[in-house]
Amino acid sequence: MKKRLLCASATLASVALVSACGGGDTPPPPPPPSATLPQLTPATAAPLVGTCDALLNFVYASTTMVSAVSVPAGTLRNHNGNPPVQIPVGEHCRVEGRMLDRTSPVDGQAYAIRFEMRLPTNWNGRFYYQGNGGLDGNLRDAIGDFGGVPMTNALQKGFAVISSDAGHNNESGQDPLFGVDPQARVDYGYGTVQKLTPLAKALIQRAYGKLPDRSYIGGTSNGARHAMVAAARLSDQYDGILANSPGFNLPKSAAAQLYTAQQWRKVATDETDLRTAFTVPERRLVANAILARCDALDGLADGMVQDIEGCRTAFNLFRDVPTCSGARDGPTVNPATCLSAAQKSAIDAMYYGPVNSRGEQLYATQPYDPGLVGNLWTSWKFTALADRDAPAVGVVFMSPPDATLVSGFQTGADEATITREFAFRFNFDIDYPKLFVTDGVYTESAMSFMTPPNPTNLATLRDRGGKMIVIHGASDGPFSIDDTRNWYRALNDSNGGEANRFARFYRVPGMNHSRAGPATDQYDSLEALIQWVEFGRAPDSILAQARGLGNPGGRNNELPADWAPDRTRPLCPYPQVARYNGTGDIERAENFSCR
Repeated sequence: MKKRLLCASATLASVALVSACGGGDTPPPPPPPSATLPQLTPATAAPLVGTCDALLNFVYASTTMVSAVSVPAGTLRNHNGNPPVQIPVGEHCRVEGRMLDRTSPVDGQAYAIRFEMRLPTNWNGRFYYQGNGGLDGNLRDAIGDFGGVPMTNALQKGFAVISSDAGHNNESGQDPLFGVDPQARVDYGYGTVQKLTPLAKALIQRAYGKLPDRSYIGGTSNGARHAMVAAARLSDQYDGILANSPGFNLPKSAAAQLYTAQQWRKVATDETDLRTAFTVPERRLVANAILARCDALDGLADGMVQDIEGCRTAFNLFRDVPTCSGARDGPTVNPATCLSAAQKSAIDAMYYGPVNSRGEQLYATQPYDPGLVGNLWTSWKFTALADRDAPAVGVVFMSPPDATLVSGFQTGADEATITREFAFRFNFDIDYPKLFVTDGVYTESAMSFMTPPNPTNLATLRDRGGKMIVIHGASDGPFSIDDTRNWYRALNDSNGGEANRFARFYRVPGMNHSRAGPATDQYDSLEALIQWVEFGRAPDSILAQARGLGNPGGRNNELPADWAPDRTRPLCPYPQVARYNGTGDIERAENFSCR
């Protein structure tokens, strides 16, 4: 196998290359090693002042209040597990509004930022901005989701929570065509959070007679990207940042998905069904080979690869998985016994990530992990390539948008066909640089409006006592955990090796995008963040549990049969690994240490 380089030479003149290699950031001044960071005080509770319907009279610039309705306790219930377990949400006020109604001079469409806010009758003094996923466009319930399939949410904990559609409306058919309007692009990227944060705090002051004592922002996927952007752009407004499975380099990762489609096309038996490139039995073959080489690296063969870094050298696809001497048997035999040489090359290229014709690496690598057998990995790697990533790249992220794709969506062409064709023809020499450029209409590039500016310069957050928790699954389909690892390494370097004093990164072995896969994917990262921000209790580990039969968060049907249904493990801050202590029940987290 040809040895690959982690990053091409920085002397190559390429905007895309500089960004891919992490160049252009101004590192913050690291604090002296002995400096004590400020300790923020805990939030204090307060009751709702007056009636809920009175909030319909709330006045804020360029804002129209739509409704204010009291929601009795128990109307909302969190989770429907197997068997059903429902946890009631307390009484609260549900407020809806819209901000900055306008008509676009570019596409003639009507836009506004729609928002929902839920304000508990018994408020804990905290505010939570709920970042939503995908291309947004939907006004989701402001319950305070934060990832990790927890058995509670921010609203149940007593937070005041806001949610939005990020400035465009799916119900009006604006997804993905909102990308034609430059202002809608910016609102989707960071503008909505920037505009709604002061509104939400003003509404809280009206509702409770005081501003929030502590403010948090969090979410999963694109919602986690919102949180990471806020850590850089709004670090004076938020005390706690929570990012679960973040796509903070979302334009790059979406383009990488198109590269993946191009690799699968080379070996698929049916290019309209890319799953034929790498079938379930073939993925199981690779997963078993990974486990055979890497499972015991952490001190215990338990079906989990905790030592992700060690596995990079222990496992080799070309050496450790048999190569078919004739035709593939994976499409017809279960279990599969081999991969073709062409399959191995395509899989290896996918894990390495996209390159242009000069061999310059344009996104991050991905680690081999047995979670590739998961259904969410399958969904993102084979079917979401066209229906999610192609529209995002072609309409929202390229400047200007791809005319053929835009026309297809406007005229109601078959979406599966036009997005697949776009993915297959996407050119990494010609099209990929359009993620980084501007023109007279699109004055901000996708890499400007979607990603954190200077993502390793979080000095403001750090120096005011703010904290950040980032969690990522090792088998995340769309977003590479290595991209997040590379960011954290750079953050640590720019903080004199002491980033863990205010920011920590945790990896979840086996977990797919945000949840599922053979993983302990249930954890309460928001509570860990509260304890760190307000009480100074640094999360040296976060308890994670498997979701077997009877779990209130819903059963994860992808758990191996030999796992306890309530297996627990510590999630360890990078670069530590959860290692078995050598004695005690292997299903219990207390018998593992982060080291």
